[in-house]
Amino acid sequence: MSEQMHPDFSRREFLSQSAKLAAGVSLASGVMLYGVAEAKPSAEAVTSKVRWGMLIDTNKCSSGCDACVKGCNEWNGLKDHGRPQTDAQWIRKVDLRNKGTGSVHSLPMMCQHCEKPPCADVCPTGASFKRADGIVLVDKHICIGCRYCIMACPYKARSFIHEDVTDQRPHAPRGKGTVEACTMCVTRVDEGQRPACVEACNTDGHKAIIFGDLNDPNSEIAQTVKTYATTAIRADLGLNPGVRYRGI
Repeated sequence: MSEQMHPDFSRREFLSQSAKLAAGVSLASGVMLYGVAEAKPSAEAVTSKVRWGMLIDTNKCSSGCDACVKGCNEWNGLKDHGRPQTDAQWIRKVDLRNKGTGSVHSLPMMCQHCEKPPCADVCPTGASFKRADGIVLVDKHICIGCRYCIMACPYKARSFIHEDVTDQRPHAPRGKGTVEACTMCVTRVDEGQRPACVEACNTDGHKAIIFGDLNDPNSEIAQTVKTYATTAIRADLGLNPGVRYRGI
């Protein structure tokens, strides 16, 4: 998909109005989407001049720490039902082992917000899309739950919602029968804040995640990427993800 706003210019205006008018929206039989996150004001339009990204330093990421996961779950209203195969995971901790040296690096894995997202390429309805600023999202109103995007994602970063969703956060609408993944806390970003995982990691004292505009040469993330060697997971796929790692 080209680097443009999601098709249908009117949808952004529609979502903004829907947030004020709808408490629950029926998507299909047995599928309910409760609450709609209000869109960014048109006066602050999303632009391709910005490329939001994250840089994760695995040297600062402890295998025993899950502050980023807890921060994400709390902000987005994700609950642990004790069923890892079906519970939604927008971010998870994984350990990478170097077979040659035996060294192990712990790192958070989430949607990598690819420049060329395969999830969007295979989506038959356009529900999976990339904003002009690089954030990859799912439009729950037109997601039909086919799960093609789940199969296409090389990072196993998407979840299908099998159960009714209750106690939702107004800024993170969810719906049974739809697919979801890390949104890079898009509503926080649109309000000039950092994603919840970044805040949690910094509050916990590790400061392993840097968030910012990769296109801004003066930003901390752009300067760090320029100064130090960084790695993209599955760089061989040529997806140019917005999430990069140091130390692996």
